[in-house]
Amino acid sequence: MGSSSRDDTGTPGSRGHSTFGVRTEIGRRRQLAAFGVICIAELLIVLDMTIINVALPSIGIELATGISGLQWVVDAYTLTFSGLLLAFGNLGDRYGRKLFLVVGLTGLGTASVIGALGDSLAHVLTSRSVMGVFAAMVLPATLAVITNLFPKPQERALAIGVWSSIAGVAVAIGPVSGGWLLEHFSWHSVFWMNVPVALVAVVLVVLIVPESKASAVGPLDVPGVILSIAGVTLLVFVVIEAPNFGWTSWRTIGGLVLAAVFLVLFVQRERRISSPVLDVSLFRIRPFAWPAVSIAVGFFSLFGFLFLITQYFQGVREYSPLAFGIATLPFAAALAVSSPVSTIVAQKIGTMPVLVTGLVLIGAGLLVAGRVEIDSSYLTLVLPAMLLLAVGIAIIQGPATESIMSSLPLDEAGAGAAVNDTTREIGGTLGVAVLGSIVASYYVSTVRPLVERIPTAIMSETEKGYAQSSVLSVIEIQKRDLPAMFEPQRAQLILEMKEAALRGSSIAAYVAAGAVFVCAALVFCFFPASYRTTGMLAPQTSDERAVDRLAATKDVGSAPGGGPDSPS
Repeated sequence: MGSSSRDDTGTPGSRGHSTFGVRTEIGRRRQLAAFGVICIAELLIVLDMTIINVALPSIGIELATGISGLQWVVDAYTLTFSGLLLAFGNLGDRYGRKLFLVVGLTGLGTASVIGALGDSLAHVLTSRSVMGVFAAMVLPATLAVITNLFPKPQERALAIGVWSSIAGVAVAIGPVSGGWLLEHFSWHSVFWMNVPVALVAVVLVVLIVPESKASAVGPLDVPGVILSIAGVTLLVFVVIEAPNFGWTSWRTIGGLVLAAVFLVLFVQRERRISSPVLDVSLFRIRPFAWPAVSIAVGFFSLFGFLFLITQYFQGVREYSPLAFGIATLPFAAALAVSSPVSTIVAQKIGTMPVLVTGLVLIGAGLLVAGRVEIDSSYLTLVLPAMLLLAVGIAIIQGPATESIMSSLPLDEAGAGAAVNDTTREIGGTLGVAVLGSIVASYYVSTVRPLVERIPTAIMSETEKGYAQSSVLSVIEIQKRDLPAMFEPQRAQLILEMKEAALRGSSIAAYVAAGAVFVCAALVFCFFPASYRTTGMLAPQTSDERAVDRLAATKDVGSAPGGGPDSPS
């Protein structure tokens, strides 16, 4: 293991402790205050991923934008955010996580102004893509700071559980606050909301959060940074566009192959150099690799489910944005409450049983969701599906994140946080793309022949195109004044659209459930059953790190009945 090192202030530091971890230096009160500030920063980032969905119909109407344009309002943020997480996680370790928090939050607020003042789709897309860049600076830094703030395993586990539950809070605040804003202001307000929150967060970070960074770093791996950005960005772009290109088209297949080439070159390079952007040998350590897989599959299901439930509440049940937000509050509350508890439980009974339990609950929730019909009861079917999936996700994300971060030395906390965040984003993007493609394929093949027979007196050609692509068009179809003679035909069309959307959603839910159950079986079979998270490792030299990683891999792989109590 590494020898004693100096912390970032230049004073002698004990092993495994950074500036944040020395409670005598910063005090308990400042430690908790800094943690509160980090939660505010994370809330802002996750909120941006949820609130924009509520504003999409208003943006589409005012900017005369089609479905493709609205998809990119969401995906522009996802693309830049996902592609830069690994690079910025490593750079934050090198140059200071507090610095990245300040720059990222400042940039996020500034980019939001572009969207708030925008009057064209180009302005909105520019704002969203730049916001994604700065969000990628912030999110890995928040988790890296937490692992430094709380060096004691039990405290760190609880803090990571709370950090994970912030996603649930954002799920609740996003649709509700967005719905309220849209009832009183224009869609520009969802961008303006970021500005004062980002400003307050920057001030608090500067005043309260101490700086931390890796105690020793090698030369910056510029080619590795470029390869990571190219590989992940291209992969996410192809997944986003695959439903439009076609999953078997040459563009999709060629893009996936090229992304794989970039990522293989990235892995080969990182294995050879002494100061990698990401230590890829970590994926040979089961307490690092299997939690990362669990998070990816869990968020594949979560994002896919949120996509399906949005179609259901706003299209099938015809809820307003505010009513939709209120209907999803139990989902968000269950997710927020369960995360901190599950992380502590994992330390008592082991990480593997908790991950498997969470995955099984997610699968059960998806199976229940697949049975939802037009006249299904919210209380007896829809709500149980949401609660099962929310508790399952909550059970997974805290312990999985804690396992990933506990497999790392403090010097690599930012890079580890970036892996955790990247797996979430890629899993979530795949969930929306794959499950959305399943729903769209069934819906379009069923609804298109029906819509084409509708006379233009009931629906214009533009409205027909919208109706063929999404059940969300039901609300607009309902608003149109028609002669009484056309009412039965419109009512029948709307019924067929809703049934087609639900049948497609059922197929997608069952596909996602199958993926989750397979993942649960793999985790049960291959994750060390006796593993418990312990303290963080001390900062190490590259040679010491390589020796310890090799030893950990051999120990975990050969331990009878499971792995050791420590990842390395």
